[in-house]
Amino acid sequence: MSAVLPSSQAAKVATPLLARPQVQRVFYPSLVAVVLLALWQGLVVWFEVPPFLVPSPVNVAQVLVSDAPLLFGALLTTLKITLLAFVTATVLGVLVAFAFVQSRAVETALFPYAVLLQVTPIVAIAPLIIIWVRDPTTSLVICATLVALFPIIANTTLGLRSINPGLQAYFKMNRASRLQTLVRLRIPSALPYFFGGLRISSGLALIGAVVAEFVAGTGGTGTGLAYQILQSGYQLNIPRMFAALVLITVTGVLLFAAMAVLSKWALGSWHESEQSHE
Repeated sequence: MSAVLPSSQAAKVATPLLARPQVQRVFYPSLVAVVLLALWQGLVVWFEVPPFLVPSPVNVAQVLVSDAPLLFGALLTTLKITLLAFVTATVLGVLVAFAFVQSRAVETALFPYAVLLQVTPIVAIAPLIIIWVRDPTTSLVICATLVALFPIIANTTLGLRSINPGLQAYFKMNRASRLQTLVRLRIPSALPYFFGGLRISSGLALIGAVVAEFVAGTGGTGTGLAYQILQSGYQLNIPRMFAALVLITVTGVLLFAAMAVLSKWALGSWHESEQSHE
């Protein structure tokens, strides 16, 4: 007696591999990357561009292998600063958003100062922070935190305010306390906005860490990728500079992907923003 597959499973079996959205999300960007790298390699070879101007992808890959201990050690330093800043920005941003949503007066008084974090260039204030804070790692983490903080505050505050009016009236009718309303209504409603803020903030934390390292410009064994880029520029070691840029770019993409996976895991089973519409 033959088994009968459910309709959803039968559709998956009948769908060609490349027609599946999950495969397309990986295949198409990878195909574009391969085409661009091949074009880059071909143009550099065809026009005989010297490596100290524009290295080929092969040159960059060779440097990634030959200078792996130096570059990946610097990557770990930058990644440590990024993650510390990201976690700090997330905790502070959520706490500030909770304070804003509990009191309109507090939000009205303090939100403009939160906006200052977004509009003030970190390059302008990083030298002061580095001078005031003696510990190099702490000063870099503070700089990166200031860059990554505002998206968490803005998105979480917006999410905590974006609740269903009918549900809010229902909670008031049942005389729910502020804490009960916050935990059972506002926080679940704010989660999609919060995870959207995490996606933005993760990349900004990396940008802030790199910019702070550029401003600090310190050498030594515990230096990050920004210092390696500066040194490569001084030495005209452009392939190493490109290799460091590749590591920064890949790290940013992986951080964004990690936040997307976390959002899918937390919201995929119940919120429409993360559910498949295939």
